[in-house]
Amino acid sequence: SHRIYHTAAPFLAPSNPAAPPVSGNFPGYEGFLGGGEGGFIPSPPLVLPTPPPGTAPPEWNLTCVCEEEARQAFLQYVSEHCCYGSGPAENGVITSREPFNTFRYSLQTFTESRKLEPKIEPYQGQPLDAGSQPVPPPWAIWVQAPPNFTELEKDVPVPFTSSIKDCVTCKKTGKCKCSACSGKGNQPCSDCRSTGSKAGVQCDKCNGSGRKCCSSCSGKGFKVCATCKGEKRLLEYLSLKVKWINDQEEFVTEKWSGLTKVKLRDVTGKKLFEDTQCLVYPVQNFPDVELCQASQKMVTEHQNKHSQTERILQQKQTIELIPVTKVTYQWEQKSYVFFVYGMESKVATDDYPDSCCLCTLI
Repeated sequence: SHRIYHTAAPFLAPSNPAAPPVSGNFPGYEGFLGGGEGGFIPSPPLVLPTPPPGTAPPEWNLTCVCEEEARQAFLQYVSEHCCYGSGPAENGVITSREPFNTFRYSLQTFTESRKLEPKIEPYQGQPLDAGSQPVPPPWAIWVQAPPNFTELEKDVPVPFTSSIKDCVTCKKTGKCKCSACSGKGNQPCSDCRSTGSKAGVQCDKCNGSGRKCCSSCSGKGFKVCATCKGEKRLLEYLSLKVKWINDQEEFVTEKWSGLTKVKLRDVTGKKLFEDTQCLVYPVQNFPDVELCQASQKMVTEHQNKHSQTERILQQKQTIELIPVTKVTYQWEQKSYVFFVYGMESKVATDDYPDSCCLCTLI
């Protein structure tokens, strides 16, 4: 059992020293630890995929919503805006419908990175295995990965690196001097301002001594060491910090319809193409040349970006056709425009003619 001191012994360490250093001495990992602080570990060599055999381009057609579908979508949109009158949506004359179907290309790259970090924790009888066997290469340590394209972080102890060391924070005593009272176990009494009395009457808080028990350490003058939790010794080992990240990037073709690309983020399209592999090859033979160029650029950039300190586990690329119809209609001898877009048939317009207040038009 620990001996209780009412005043701090002179050998006790300060209660708030700098973080105790870790030795950084882990045989077998000298090339992976920079100054004992750890670092990302280069991934195994990347094997680039070969081009797939020529395939027919996916089926794609420009589609245009019919007049009834356009009007129903418009009416639904107007009903969601309390300051809009329904007249233009109900009785406006639709004069033209023009398709501006847009392609959305998406690339996801699911990666794993590994970083070594020296760790310490209070020693409470944990097994010690440093030097009992050669340490495994960092990428040879088995770690259960999450489902593909699911982000997660894990800390895994590296086998055969656990050793014991004395706690330097408390100098192997298990306790540190209380900083609140400087190890004295008491503090100046704030009630009587250390005079011992108030208005000529003995202070009942300090019994006339001018000092009262330190509330931080309960009068002991010391506190349990925050580093070793009173155990006096530390377990030192290497931890493998594993991180799975899903890097997703999109490209939307520009059709100059007047509908901003930002609005297309919230809608779905008809999936024309999906390719999931360890490493994908850029899209080829697709009718939209701009999309093929974007695929080539993004795939190359992702593989270059993630192949240095990460391991690419899986890539997925998709192409969606997002239906966009520009609808022109007349109301009170003036022409106006609204858009119907996405599989959800959302509507966008910035010039609705019957608004009863100065709301922001969407």
